[in-house]
Amino acid sequence: MKKTTSNPILRPIQTYFRQNAGTLAALFAMCVLFSLLGNNFLSRTNIVNLLRTCATNCFLAIGVQLTIILAGIDLTGGALAALSGVICVMTFETFGLPVYMGIFFGIAIGILVGVINGVVITYTGIHPFVVTLAMQSICRGVAYLIANGSPVTTMNRSFGSFGTGYLGPIPLPVVYMLIFLVIDFFLLNKSKTGRHTFAVGGNEIAARFSGVNIRKIKILAWTISGALAGFCGVVLAARLSSGQPSTGEGYETDAIAASVLGGTSFFGGTGTVGGLVIGVLIIGVISNGLNLMHVNSYWQYVLKGIIIIAAVNFDMIKQRRQNQAK
Repeated sequence: MKKTTSNPILRPIQTYFRQNAGTLAALFAMCVLFSLLGNNFLSRTNIVNLLRTCATNCFLAIGVQLTIILAGIDLTGGALAALSGVICVMTFETFGLPVYMGIFFGIAIGILVGVINGVVITYTGIHPFVVTLAMQSICRGVAYLIANGSPVTTMNRSFGSFGTGYLGPIPLPVVYMLIFLVIDFFLLNKSKTGRHTFAVGGNEIAARFSGVNIRKIKILAWTISGALAGFCGVVLAARLSSGQPSTGEGYETDAIAASVLGGTSFFGGTGTVGGLVIGVLIIGVISNGLNLMHVNSYWQYVLKGIIIIAAVNFDMIKQRRQNQAK
C-alpha cells in the first residue's frame, strides 16, 4: 500500500489555518457583523483606510512582539512615534535640511531610544515594563518640549506622499507593512538570530549555557522595536502633514493587544508572524467597525483592555495545562 503524503505547498497553509482557527473565525465573524451593522464597511474607501490603520499598528506590533517573545515588553511605541514625527518635520521645516534627512533623523531617534532601552534592561536587570514606561514618559515630554506644545506643520508635498502615496492601487504604508512582515518572517524563522530569540525567551538560563549571546539578542530586539516606532512616527507625520507631540497615545496598547491576540505568549518563547497579522487585523477591524457604528471612542479603550486581559488569561491557562502535561 502506498503512503499518501500531503502537498508540501499546501501543508504550511493547512497548519496555519489549524493553529489560528479560533482567531480567524473571530475575525470573520466581526467582518460579517460590521458589514451588516456598519455603514459602508466593505466599501473600497473604508478598506483602504482600514489597511492604513492596520499598517500603523503593525509597525509597532512587530517590535513589541519581539520583546514579548523575550518575556519582556515595550511601552514606548506611541510616545516614541510622536517624538520621531516632531524631529522629522522640524529637520526640514525649522532647520532647512532636505526631506530625506528628516526621515533619517526621525528613524535614527527611534533606533537611539531602542538601544538605550535595550542597554538599560540588559545591564541593570530592571524589568522592561519599568524601563520602557519611564522612557515613554521621557519621549512624550521631550516631544512637547521641542515642539513648544504645538504641532509642527509642513506643506511639503514630497514628504506627504511618503505617507499618503500609492504603489498602484496599494497605499504606501501597506507596502511598507508587507515588506516589514516579510523581513520579520525571515528573521524569526530562517535566521540564527530568530532561533536565539526564541531560545532566550523560552529559557534564558539554558540559552546562556548553549552559548547564546543574551545581551546581544536583547539589545537587538529593543533596537528593532525602537526603529519601527521611529518609522511609524515618520509615516504618521507624513499622513498628517505635521509632527504632533500628542499623537500616538494608546498605540502601544493596540500593539500589545495585536501581539497577544496573535498567540504571542507573555511567558516568552512563543510567537508567529502569521498570528500577529490576524491580531493586527482584529484590532483594526474593531476600531474601524465601531467608528462606522458611531460608538463612543472611549468604549474602544474599554474593549481593548478587556481583550488584553482575556488573551493573557487564556495564555496562562494554556501554559498551566502544558506544565501539567509535562
